Amino acid sequence: MHVHDPIARAVIECAADAIVAVDDGFRVTVWNPAAERMFGWSAEELLGRVLPIVPDELKAEHNAVQERLLTRRTGDGGQISIATRRFHRDGRLIDVRIDTSLLKSRDGALLGWVGVYHPVEEDDVAQHHTAERARLVRRLNDIVADLNAELDLAVVLDRITSALIELTGADAGGFVRIDGERLRLVSMSGLPDHMRGTTADLRTSLVGELMRSGKTVKLATGERRLDDLIWSELPGLHTVALGLSFLQNRPYGALYALFSGRKVGHTELELLELLAGHAGVAVGNAVAYAEVVRQRAHERAVIDSSADGIAVLDRDGLVRQWNPAAHSLTGIPPEDAVGRPLPFEMPALGEMLTIPLESGVWLNVLVAEIEETDELVVDFRDVTEAKALEEAKDLFLATTSHELRTPVTVVQGFASTLTNRWDEMPDADRRAAVATIAERAQSLGRLVEHLLRGARAGADELAVTIESFDLVRVLEGVVAGFRSLSDLHRVELEIAPDLPPARGDALATDIVLGQLLENAFKYSPDGGRVQVQARCEDGDLVVSVVDEGIGIAHGDHDRIFERFVQGEAGDRRRFGGIGLGLYIVKRLTEAQGGEISAHPAKGDDDRTGTRMCLRLKQAE
Repeated sequence: MHVHDPIARAVIECAADAIVAVDDGFRVTVWNPAAERMFGWSAEELLGRVLPIVPDELKAEHNAVQERLLTRRTGDGGQISIATRRFHRDGRLIDVRIDTSLLKSRDGALLGWVGVYHPVEEDDVAQHHTAERARLVRRLNDIVADLNAELDLAVVLDRITSALIELTGADAGGFVRIDGERLRLVSMSGLPDHMRGTTADLRTSLVGELMRSGKTVKLATGERRLDDLIWSELPGLHTVALGLSFLQNRPYGALYALFSGRKVGHTELELLELLAGHAGVAVGNAVAYAEVVRQRAHERAVIDSSADGIAVLDRDGLVRQWNPAAHSLTGIPPEDAVGRPLPFEMPALGEMLTIPLESGVWLNVLVAEIEETDELVVDFRDVTEAKALEEAKDLFLATTSHELRTPVTVVQGFASTLTNRWDEMPDADRRAAVATIAERAQSLGRLVEHLLRGARAGADELAVTIESFDLVRVLEGVVAGFRSLSDLHRVELEIAPDLPPARGDALATDIVLGQLLENAFKYSPDGGRVQVQARCEDGDLVVSVVDEGIGIAHGDHDRIFERFVQGEAGDRRRFGGIGLGLYIVKRLTEAQGGEISAHPAKGDDDRTGTRMCLRLKQAE
């Protein structure tokens, strides 16, 4: 000790109580013989060193006492007396009462602190132990409440390990999970990071021994094997305490408390056992929550990836889930759907309902009940195309039966007349009947050809040959053929000089032009002029067919090229047909890389005839 006044030094050396002084850097300046007897260290070992007797968990208390004394420096000084615990050299904790004061020079400068340590009487020890146990129990309750409030498994395990260190005073700790026949270190404190995830054999481990013993807690000391798992990486390890944690009455894992400097007693072992038991509950909560989250995530992934629209309704009939397909089918985003009733009619359980939306989309809707949650799952899919096909088939059957009936009836009638009255009929009548049969058979052939081409076009089976061909020759041939078909129509052909060859399919173009002229005749029943013009425009070849007929209703100029569609104008309906001609025209034109469009013949007047425009590529 560094005391220069002989009398003061004698007083300190002879004092019955331990006297310890530290400077403002917390290095020992006085360590009397009573301190040597109480704590086991000699003055030679500690003078000039930082005081080693304060446990880590009590350093905050120790620092608070010193800080409190510093706040009294300008006052009357005084001392602070507390009952606490300090380390003996052998690692055990001893109960003491400490009277701490400031050390000041005569001019008032701070020299440090001095503490007088008194052994605590048995009653005081018992009282202190009771108070300490009550503190630990309160802290354990707080820790358990904190654990049970957390649902993330990794966080729960880390908090369990931290609580283990705090409650038992262990130098390090960890939580190992039982994974089949292996142990896996999943959480740790006071150990190197590389140890996380390390595994060991369950059968030969301390956990295996504990499970076979039928107990829930175990203490292994230096006399036993301590290289279990990887704990030997903790320098100076002399004691291992472990407690089992159970999940649904089955061992889930174990808490390890590792002691390398301090000793463990029955209190620490009891706390370890209690914490391990509560850890099982907290882990169970987290595992159950993780399973719910996983199941929900799986359900959400299935719902979100479904091509069907899926809505989940609560018991009040309000939407709680609305998947991306539901948004796509209805146009209603989730933020506008959730919390509101289903935006369309819902069928009864076990039934299917087909309903139209305002957008024109048709839906098949099914409903199923989730009895466990009293929720309803509504599944709906787009059947617009199937609905249109069904309607088209009905229209096809109705129209074709009508279209086929007339020529078939005429052929049958004239054939029957010729058979039954051949000898009675004049030669002119016989020739007229045969001509009628031929004409009707030709009409029937064209109708059947349209049906076949329409079916192949719908199946994307139209094949064309792309090559250079003489558009002028095709135009002249088509126009010549149609000029002889009607006495009421006057077909005029106007071809720009030096019209270059076209790129496409000559036969397909012949069919397209023939259909356009046929439509021009059909929809101008009173006859009139039909103009066919061909010219170059913007590097393309443009052929227009203009009639003086009834025209096309406003808004139908694009629709007339769809399959089984005819203009809605009443005048056009009376001409019959199945709506395949212009559909085939469009398919054949696009197959060649061309375009087809319909327009009013004069300005915006829809009732003064029609102008059909065929645009083809020039040959290179």
